[in-house]
Amino acid sequence: MKPNKKKALLLLITGLFAIALSQLLSQYIEVSDVLKGISTGIGFGLMALALISFKLSIYRLKL
Repeated sequence: MKPNKKKALLLLITGLFAIALSQLLSQYIEVSDVLKGISTGIGFGLMALALISFKLSIYRLKL
């Protein structure tokens, strides 16, 4: 999978949405700490993947 800016942006938005959704659900519904931690971790993981992918796409443009 070649990294590009569009895929990185999609991963970043998905990660932010996962974190926001977990916070929103825990506000209105009783959510266990494990489920909240897993969804937040997935969100941070997707955002980290997006940043790495974005950096790789910039690095390949410079070459």
